[in-house]
Amino acid sequence: MLPFDFDYYRPETLQEAVELFQYLDQQGKQPFIFSGGTELITLGRIDLAITEAVIDIKDIAEFNVIQVGGEHLVLGSTLSLSKVEEANPFPLLTKTASEVADHTAREKITLGGNICARIFYRETVLPFLLADSQVLIIGPNGKKIVPINDIFQEELRLEKGEFLVQIATENRFIRAPFYTVKRRQQWETGYPLITIAAVNIEGRIRVAISGLCPFPFRSIGVEEALNNRGQSWEARVDAAISVLPQPILDDVEGSSEYRLFVLRNLFSDLLAALDRV
Repeated sequence: MLPFDFDYYRPETLQEAVELFQYLDQQGKQPFIFSGGTELITLGRIDLAITEAVIDIKDIAEFNVIQVGGEHLVLGSTLSLSKVEEANPFPLLTKTASEVADHTAREKITLGGNICARIFYRETVLPFLLADSQVLIIGPNGKKIVPINDIFQEELRLEKGEFLVQIATENRFIRAPFYTVKRRQQWETGYPLITIAAVNIEGRIRVAISGLCPFPFRSIGVEEALNNRGQSWEARVDAAISVLPQPILDDVEGSSEYRLFVLRNLFSDLLAALDRV
């Protein structure tokens, strides 16, 4: 149970959701967007999230699409991670999502909920950063389509009252050879230490990382280093490590030194998997 009361709303259209958020925000009710509910329940129990109004968007059709066809795959933001796994429209995303929490939790955690979460892992954004995906956003000023690499800078930078509706990804990224691994300190239990995702597209490796820094990221500098085929693998890994963003996490899951040790090995493994694909 949550230690506070709130009003519950379930809009049926995008416009209704936007207008409802504006109305409740003007009333000072700090409206909370609810798609899976795991974050509200988790943070609400420890007084890190509080609201007087919950807007449940799960019934709005545009948030629930899995559209395969044409030149793009389109995924709605309220799809649960388990639905993404079952449909498997984007194998790299499926593998990355399948490592988030446990099966029961993935029935509730949504694609958009994970990407927009306060917790810093947000692993499901990694495949979309690699694929230069486009995001559909709706807010008080209407709809807009934005490259995810423009709007995701350490977090998805939505304005107040904006909703992440859908994510579109070109088919050429869906079919690209990929590598993704999650390392935990305690085998298959506990929080992740590092999650790494990579693709080889047109002969070049792209890589994105979660759990190393207090935010997920894709680094062009890291990619340039790893793709410098004029050097040995060891030299390329050293160069990639030298241009990582800061700070490197140092917490109960693992020291910064241990994280870098794990990442160094993961870089070597991904080169073995993708360098000559």
